[in-house]
Amino acid sequence: MANIKYRSILGVCIAVLIIAFCFSPQFRTIYGLPPHIRIIEGEIASFNVNFPLTLTINPEFGQSIRAQSPMPSYALSRPVFLETLKLGNTMVQFKLLGIVPIRTVQVDVLPSMKLVPGGNSIGVVLHSRGVIVVGNSPINIAGGGVVTPAKDGGINIGDVILSINGIAVQSDSQVAEVIDNSGKEDGMLDIILKRGDKQISISIKPVLCDDTKRYRIGLFVRDSAAGVGTLTFYDPKSQAYGALGHIITDSDTNQPIDCEQGKIVAAKVSGIQHGLRGQPGEKIGVFIDEDQLLGNIQKNTRFGIYGKLTADIPNELYPEAISVASMNQIQIGNAEMLTVVNGQAIERFSIEIQKVNLQESPEGKGLVIKVTDPILLEKTGGIVQGMSGSPIIQNGKLVGAVTHVFVHDPTRGYGCFIDWMLMEVGAIPKNENKITRKLFTFSGYPLLKCA
Repeated sequence: MANIKYRSILGVCIAVLIIAFCFSPQFRTIYGLPPHIRIIEGEIASFNVNFPLTLTINPEFGQSIRAQSPMPSYALSRPVFLETLKLGNTMVQFKLLGIVPIRTVQVDVLPSMKLVPGGNSIGVVLHSRGVIVVGNSPINIAGGGVVTPAKDGGINIGDVILSINGIAVQSDSQVAEVIDNSGKEDGMLDIILKRGDKQISISIKPVLCDDTKRYRIGLFVRDSAAGVGTLTFYDPKSQAYGALGHIITDSDTNQPIDCEQGKIVAAKVSGIQHGLRGQPGEKIGVFIDEDQLLGNIQKNTRFGIYGKLTADIPNELYPEAISVASMNQIQIGNAEMLTVVNGQAIERFSIEIQKVNLQESPEGKGLVIKVTDPILLEKTGGIVQGMSGSPIIQNGKLVGAVTHVFVHDPTRGYGCFIDWMLMEVGAIPKNENKITRKLFTFSGYPLLKCA
């Protein structure tokens, strides 16, 4: 009877301890780890494991990992450091009292790589696939009436017209010509348009505009976008580059531009519109020579634009390629960003990384940063439009790029991880099953902390 009472009390105590632990900061930190993390060859991943947690490494392929020093395959109340050993992958499991599984994390190591950081101002000229509908234009017809055939026929602002009567359209002037010719022949327009991820077929009859004496359907369309941004990096071997850190959208519809072709050209900063609370500032940039081609644009993605360089883009601050660091290596604290605020000269400015949001899959806003450099604050007020893509460097490694400014606080903004930009440029395969993986050893020696 006493044994039963003792076991009941012990069980209640254990249950209370488990519940209490579930509300502890340590539990929230470990449970908040993404189920899949990646580190780059040569990096060291560290975990702080305190009682009552244990950490166990479970290799997937037999004897493909080993301990660096004689020690058990778990650690209590001390930091644990993981280092690459050989090709493969591994699972790291956190357990409560070595019994109750709390979190399992798959860890992959990617091949090491070096990139030349950017910071250069670049002019961006992007031509869309098809033409973007940016507005409606009511048509005055004979007799004083007003009609809107396109709007009434189901075409919305933000749609992308891909083809008309089987003809792929690439410019606003081409669209106008095809519509007018069809109207003269008293024909219907068979229009293929893109709306989101869907393609839609619509038939519309053009009408004669009494003002222009041409056949129209009542739309404003745009076929290109242009602006000034910042180069993030390029690979000196392949000449592949990444820039901007975020997708280019149409200024009127805010819809992403599906890139058909484009180019980057030399640009310079001629002035700065100072950023204020509630009013983001802006670099006033100009193209030096639109015919001075620096590279092509092959795709426009949510993490920026990507393509191949066709000319040298020097960086006097970092003439040689530097290592990149995965998101797991980024630390809260000091860093620097590279950007241009006058002419074409790249300058380094101090910033503080205030928050790191570890992400399992590609998402924006992985970093929260704050400008601390007094010179930059005086010149710009903080982060301004045109700084998008400015590389972020910490401990001599490229870790990400500036993407957005906080409207209510121009000294702060978001950044994206270099991990996701490398996926877009093709340096890291997107297919998880094809990523080269490595295994880890672990050690409790604090001398192995990552830089």
